[in-house]
Parts: sequence; structure tokens; C-alpha cells
Amino acid sequence: MDDAEGARGAPGRRPGETEDERLFSLPLPEARPAPTPDTWRVLRILGEFVEGFDTLAALPPGVTIFGSARTKPDDPLYLAATETARLLARAGFAVITGGGPGIMEAANKGAKAGDGVSIGLNIELPFEQGTNAYVDTAVNFRYFFVRKTMFVKYSVGFIVFPGGFGTLDELFEALTLIQTEKIKHFPLVLFGGAYWRGLVSWFRDTVAAERKIEPRDLEIFTVTDDPAEAVAAVTRARETLKAIAEKTAQARPGHGLW
Repeated sequence: MDDAEGARGAPGRRPGETEDERLFSLPLPEARPAPTPDTWRVLRILGEFVEGFDTLAALPPGVTIFGSARTKPDDPLYLAATETARLLARAGFAVITGGGPGIMEAANKGAKAGDGVSIGLNIELPFEQGTNAYVDTAVNFRYFFVRKTMFVKYSVGFIVFPGGFGTLDELFEALTLIQTEKIKHFPLVLFGGAYWRGLVSWFRDTVAAERKIEPRDLEIFTVTDDPAEAVAAVTRARETLKAIAEKTAQARPGHGLW
């Protein structure tokens, strides 16, 4: 999911500010009080959480697929994302994306081809990004951080295809959540070895070498070019989580996993 890709210089910008822009705007001292103060904005944010929880709580275990909105249907990565999602659907996973074009569309298309659950979590942007035609259940968000919560809460893993800033944002957030053990037994699969080679080398040869991360942190993610291998990684995680839930009888309430 790479919503950030079209932001700069994209045609069709909506008039006015998005809700995220309003939230992050610092009011000038001489400005009059906003018609909707930030304290009242909390209710709108709460409403988005409620809508997301209510819509997604009954999902089967999900896997979120991220990647560039600019990937064309004849790109080998589009075809790989479609096949990966098809295999996920056949394995009983819900397929979750950002609901837009490119890799997101490919993944939702694959979910439909596999007779699975196809979810799109779209976001209000300064430019137009409609929900792709392969989404069965769509939830539209105004706030990125609410949407991010839904991606993590209703997924047992992420598969990240090549993308730009939006994709990298989701990738680094997942890396941080796993490293800090906010989420556990959560596979993070980077699809497309050639694309990710430079980043992985930088992690290993610079970040880990200078002890900015521990060498074991490089085990947080795996890299593959094989849809079946990507699906196997999240399938193993699902089985691990099921075993833990059965053993402890303390599965996360409302998660909708089992």
C-alpha cells in the first residue's frame, strides 16, 4: 500500500484540507478558536475505531499485503501479488490491503480468485484514490493512525511488496512493533529480493554493524520471491498463535482470529 506515492503533484486534489491535515495543523496564536476544537475531534477518532472494530471483528485470520499503488497489471510483481493472495485465500486467510490500485488491487483480485475474503481499508487523501473493484468489504478512514491499528490488529502477518514511502512507513512500523515485542509471532515477509537487497544490506552492514540494532533483529523479517514460501510463513504463525490460544485460553478479546 503506497498511498504517499501520488501525493506530490498529483492531479485531482480535493478542495480543502483532509482530516489528518487539520489534526496536525498548529493553530496560530492570533487565530480564532477552530470551529471543531481538538478535544471534540477525539469523538470523531473514537467513531473511526468503533467502525473499524465492528466491521472487522468477525474476520477470519487476516494477512495484510502492502506495495506500490503504481504497479501495473502487466508487471511480474502484480502477478506475484495476485498469486500470493490467491494462495492465502485458499489457505483460509482474509486478504487485507489499502484498497487502492497497483499491488493493493492485485492482492484483492487474488483474494477473489481464491474465493476468499477481500478487504480494503482506504484512507482520505488530498488526491483521489478510489477503492478498487475487487474489494468486498471496504472501510474508509480519515486518520492514518486508526487505519494502521486495524492493519496490525486484524492480521497475523504482513507481506510487503516493493513500494515507496507509504509501503516503507508500514514496513518500519511493523519492524518497530516486533522488535519492541508489542506484537509476537508476527511474520514480516519482504517480497522481491532484488528490490529489498539494498535495504537489507544497509541493515546488516551499517545499522547492525554499528550496533544501532542487535544482529538478531535481522531475523525479524524474511525475504522471498516465492508466493508459496510467503504463505507458508504466515500459515506457521497462524498455527503457533492457535496453539498458544488453546494452551492459555487467553486469546485477545475481540481479535476475531479464531
